[in-house]
Amino acid sequence: MSIESIVSALDAEIAKLQKARTILARGGKIDAIVNQDVTFVGTVKKRKKAMMSQEARARIAEAQKKRWAKSKKAAKKAAVAPVAAPVA
Repeated sequence: MSIESIVSALDAEIAKLQKARTILARGGKIDAIVNQDVTFVGTVKKRKKAMMSQEARARIAEAQKKRWAKSKKAAKKAAVAPVAAPVA
């Protein structure tokens, strides 16, 4: 291994340890920083929220309505199906 690769590996390990220290310094509560990235210098960046277009929402809603209709139809068909008389 070259010195440069060793130094970069050490830097990566230091970054991991600093991130772990930040979590522990906050009381060990990971919930507080689940939606945040902690960089090796201790700054916090919030993640951008994914945006969905109105057309995409409409397509998803229509597909879900079709799935519900299909399951209701199957349930109704199962409820109406005659039960065979037991053979004795």
